[in-house]
Amino acid sequence: MLFGTTTDREEAFRLLDRAVSHHGVNLLDTAEMYPVPQSAGTHGLSEVILGDWFSARVGRGRVLRREDVVVATKVTGPSGQMPWIRGGPERLDAEAIIEACEGSLARLGLDHVDILQLHWPDRYVPMFGESLYRPGSRYEDRVPLEEQMEALGSLVRQGKVRRVGLSNETPWGLTRCCDLSRYGGFPRIHYLQNSYSLLCRTFDCGGLAECCWEEGVELLAYSPLAMGLLTGKYLPPEGEGADLGGWGPPGARLNLYKGRYSEAESRYERTREVTRAVARYGDLAGRHGMTLTELAVRFVLSNERVGCAVLGATSCSQLDELLDYAGRGALDSRILDEIDGVHRAAPNPTP
Repeated sequence: MLFGTTTDREEAFRLLDRAVSHHGVNLLDTAEMYPVPQSAGTHGLSEVILGDWFSARVGRGRVLRREDVVVATKVTGPSGQMPWIRGGPERLDAEAIIEACEGSLARLGLDHVDILQLHWPDRYVPMFGESLYRPGSRYEDRVPLEEQMEALGSLVRQGKVRRVGLSNETPWGLTRCCDLSRYGGFPRIHYLQNSYSLLCRTFDCGGLAECCWEEGVELLAYSPLAMGLLTGKYLPPEGEGADLGGWGPPGARLNLYKGRYSEAESRYERTREVTRAVARYGDLAGRHGMTLTELAVRFVLSNERVGCAVLGATSCSQLDELLDYAGRGALDSRILDEIDGVHRAAPNPTP
């Protein structure tokens, strides 16, 4: 997500080598719109850097085999804010999906991706900070899901995509696509990549958990640390009664790119509700001899429907720490019950 902005090519190579060769990480997730913050000058650099690493490390006579690494990428949905992506993606129709996949393959230097996901729906849904559905905001002209599923099926049949998934999707959208797979002969939906963390449990309480269990869909949980909020680094000394606004390292993402995360993704605004929740989870972690970061990572991986936590790191030491926590296993039921208690008092402050 940050390859090409905060993380340059050299550091990205170090992180990839450390993750794959040392720790055995086998899923690398990117997107055609990355890195963020998005700009015309950096568009596609995350895929290009990952592709350069593949060219240097993976293949005949090299350190890794292609089948050792699962590559996932995402097709940008409709947006009026990124005219540099395919002329400005106005609709997520079949032509756009196929063009996006071809572009990603070219930047990655691969003949196929293992997982192709639709980054967000081609219809109005509350997301990126919204929590209430507003019928008046529905699109008049939206691409039928059947057309999108047929485009994904075409890419699978051509061998350019192995499996397909959705992202930032709702219970209705996921169930409808699964029905199309079952009854319409379209490719099966294997994965859902949605936000999931101590601060965002809409997956648990909004119907998606049931859908994924019944349909056999794995959750790829992104933002398990809620954009760094759950490291505690933005928490002011005054604790839960204070405002997080000006705290944290100046080079940390929410301080470095304040405009993007207060406007484009308002869910990561550092409000008093967020402050209270972060402080309470930090206290809970301390009572059990853990850091807040460990509690956050292990909470996500305690959910049996989670296929993986999509972790991001900007240094090898950070990566080592996160993967060490991930390897410590699920939290016990007593701690999970305490987490539920905090959640009931401060539910989903970053939806």
